[in-house]
Amino acid sequence: MDALLSLSNLKKYYATQKAVDDISFDIKRGSIFGLLGPNGAGKTTLLRMITGIFYPDGGSIILDGQPFNPIEDIQKIGYMPEERGLYKKMKIGEQALYLAQLKGLSKAEATEKIKYWFKKFEMETWWNKKVEDLSKGMSQKLQFVITVLHEPKLIILDEPFSGLDPLNANLIKEEIYNLAKKGATIIFSTHRMEQVEEICDHIVLMNLGKKILDGSVTDIKQQFKENSFVIQTDQSVGIKENAIFNTMSHIENKIIVKINPGYQSNDVLKYLLQENINIVSYNELLPSLNDIFIHLVENTHATARAFQNVQN
Repeated sequence: MDALLSLSNLKKYYATQKAVDDISFDIKRGSIFGLLGPNGAGKTTLLRMITGIFYPDGGSIILDGQPFNPIEDIQKIGYMPEERGLYKKMKIGEQALYLAQLKGLSKAEATEKIKYWFKKFEMETWWNKKVEDLSKGMSQKLQFVITVLHEPKLIILDEPFSGLDPLNANLIKEEIYNLAKKGATIIFSTHRMEQVEEICDHIVLMNLGKKILDGSVTDIKQQFKENSFVIQTDQSVGIKENAIFNTMSHIENKIIVKINPGYQSNDVLKYLLQENINIVSYNELLPSLNDIFIHLVENTHATARAFQNVQN
């Protein structure tokens, strides 16, 4: 795998807390990568190490094939933190110009790129407005533009859709896809699991400072499936008890079944046909990332509590 970013045994400890505890993973170039976890999992600390705000206590960060140098490599990164960092009293155009030049663009280059993005996001009339005069959604669009306009190789977006209406959320989403197609690598951090399922190729789930899940969205959903299927019939029918499957839910002509060990999907179909049940559709029921997230986080907390009780 051609990784843009590789983390190896990364650690960040505070006096009483292991905020990031020996975490390793790779992020492929051009991918949209989901970094997930509940509050306090260590995500923000990890992102701050990747951006050079914090130095790790152990481990290594490789960016673009070389050991990460926070001073030299900052121009390769665009970071949109959850806590927005805009100057409220400063005019929007001047602020975008100032921050773009900090990222290494000349004034002429910055002006050209800002005008391009402002036009694309219908922000041309905002130039002389102040940030304090913007709504949360408008501030979000401005923050996104400032994050990406210097064309970084690595773009980190922490809750990028917060405060956006559906139209503007879709606008940002399409730009995330476009940036990835052009070669940017994107780390997407959010609590909205449905957005992760829709946008991300690969995810890492953190909890209590540790990595507890790492893989592609497709593979993870397959890993946690429970051999359940949704059956749609042409009319409401009765389902007899049988050895092949258990009926988990039956509402009118929609039936959810779980296949028992030793049987396969074809056995269910064969049984239904023998019972003269007309099948309109038959689909495997995969768990949502939200279900997987809750299951793993709850198990991690339960294990941690049990370990603490043993220690005490």
